[in-house]
Amino acid sequence: MGERVTIKGPDGSFSAYVASAGKAAPAVVVIQEIFGVNEVMRKTCDWLAAEGYHAICPDLFWRIEPGIDITDKTQAEWDRAFELFKAFNVDTGITDIKATIAHLRDGGHAKVGAVGYCLGGLMAYLTAARTDADATVSYYGVGIDNYLGEASNVSNPLLLHVAEEDGFVSKESQAKMAEGLKGPHFTMRTYPGRDHAFARQGGEHYHEADAKLANERTLDFFRTYLK
Repeated sequence: MGERVTIKGPDGSFSAYVASAGKAAPAVVVIQEIFGVNEVMRKTCDWLAAEGYHAICPDLFWRIEPGIDITDKTQAEWDRAFELFKAFNVDTGITDIKATIAHLRDGGHAKVGAVGYCLGGLMAYLTAARTDADATVSYYGVGIDNYLGEASNVSNPLLLHVAEEDGFVSKESQAKMAEGLKGPHFTMRTYPGRDHAFARQGGEHYHEADAKLANERTLDFFRTYLK
């Protein structure tokens, strides 16, 4: 369904996967997990395109190794994913997300949102704080509590999906987020009993009902602020 495009950023060019409902459709930047622009991220773009969006997933690991495409099915892949996570620089990642947003606006997309998962959930929060994205969604973002000092920079709507039993986000971190992300721009939805990546179809902690609920909330959010 999708295709590969090249985005020119200030530090070089990188690839992105695109699935589109049309050039006039509102756009959504899909921000990858630690497994790269893999099948899960491509299917997320395809899903959003079927819902009426122009969805694009940039390769944020290109500075480390272009074209990372791994799964969560083997220990070797998990080990590689965590190596990439540790090597990743969030600041240069935001530079690439800004370039992707500029690419979309230059292409005629008046409304541009973003949605991110895991590492991408953190990047979605930083996208809301550091870019002009019109609306942003974070799924089980890891490490957001370390950047709560940037919450005052968020001026457009941000929706956060938080798994209450997230093995990578402690209850203490969740409490800090709940306290630090108050105000008209923030909506936090919590999912009791759910662990990290509960919306990753095929993943160990996938929960069909709550994944569907979170995705419906995401679509309602984007319909409100992007269409």
